[in-house]
Amino acid sequence: MNQPQSLFDKLWDSHVIADIPGGGALIAIDRVFLHERTGAVALNSLAEEGRKVADPARVFAVTDHIVDTRPGRTDQTLMPGGQAFITETRAAAKTAGITLFDVNDPNQGIVHVISPELGIVLPGCTLIAPDSHTCTQGAFGALAWGIGSSEAEHAMATGALRLAKPKSMRVTFTRKLTEGTTAKDMILTLLANHGAAGGKGHAVEFAGEAVTALDMEGRMTLCNMATEFSALSGFIAPDDKTYTYLRGRRYAPHGAMWDDAVASWKSLRSDGQASFDQEITIDARKVAPMVSWGTNPGQTIAIDAAVPSEAEARALEYIALKKGQPIKGVPIDAAFIGSCTNSRLSDLRRASALLEGKKIANGVKAICVPGSTRVKREAEAEGIDQIFKNAGFEWRESGCSMCFYAGGESFDAGSRVISTTNRNFESRQGPKVKTHIASPETVVASAIAGAIADPREIANG
Repeated sequence: MNQPQSLFDKLWDSHVIADIPGGGALIAIDRVFLHERTGAVALNSLAEEGRKVADPARVFAVTDHIVDTRPGRTDQTLMPGGQAFITETRAAAKTAGITLFDVNDPNQGIVHVISPELGIVLPGCTLIAPDSHTCTQGAFGALAWGIGSSEAEHAMATGALRLAKPKSMRVTFTRKLTEGTTAKDMILTLLANHGAAGGKGHAVEFAGEAVTALDMEGRMTLCNMATEFSALSGFIAPDDKTYTYLRGRRYAPHGAMWDDAVASWKSLRSDGQASFDQEITIDARKVAPMVSWGTNPGQTIAIDAAVPSEAEARALEYIALKKGQPIKGVPIDAAFIGSCTNSRLSDLRRASALLEGKKIANGVKAICVPGSTRVKREAEAEGIDQIFKNAGFEWRESGCSMCFYAGGESFDAGSRVISTTNRNFESRQGPKVKTHIASPETVVASAIAGAIADPREIANG
């Protein structure tokens, strides 16, 4: 009788080329995704060594990290020397024969948004990119993780990568979320309860009734921040929602191959008696709207809670809060909706539903950056852009934008921002900027109030 396997065991075993003495294995890599911040580095280094991309059809690149998101953009960026990253990646991609989704390509967008949109990520595949949030794509039952440029170079040349096998963890969210809470609040609850290092050395499967109830975009939000939990990757077993989402996508199988693929994908789930190195269970009905108070994502509390009495002194000094201070009501200077965490169409729909007919508070700078050009088109077709603009938000082109201070644009030095992004590190969104991470609903509610606010109160008038 075969030993029961977890989903991670199945993903790992199906990609092992050879075990390596001393631990780890040589793993087959199905997809490599590059972006303009590091893509040219990897491609040019490969060419300088006289090597070629082994299978160009499996390698993709996009301009998303430092590209300007202001309307009417070109190759110019606010980052000094940023244009060279774009033009060099363009040239290197052409030379290597790989697919590039360039600045004004109709399929351009943040890598972790467009890969699912195009069906590049598929259940059971391995996918890597030089970006820690590659784990987002584990929402499709894939093993996806972030790497460095030298690893990308190796994978492109050989189709394989050496990897130490992590331990396995299952995080189960029982029951269902209550009204006004989201996948972002689920992952922030995990981080608040178990810390930013809680998943270190593990591959994390998300499971349970609350997880299967999420749509695919909610699942992507959940898996996105597995890296904030210090896990190698996060993933969810594929199901009918997964297949419905992927069917007909550009790079997904078609015709008889689709039927064969789905039949195979249905085995991608943990067996009933599968064992894990660690298990965590969270009651989803106890999840509240969450907001970070400190300078790492684990420093997070419920919207109606106060800064912990054991709060780290350095984090408090930077964020300019006090122990025991309620987080709700803290004044903000800016609000940001975007990033690979919460910039998809469903995020914008939910945010705009709260925002419709309202105005943001005086003095608040508010920006909305769709996660892809496709999301932008679809949102505009539904009139979502007008709701944001009428309320006082800037409406941008797609890209990573001010998720991090790399494209040359930032919020005012020292300002306090509530943001749908995934990291609240010191100066992440600009010099001395104080970032509070939260769901799109909480960001919108706070923009309206001019201070950190509970979205449930805005929804209820």
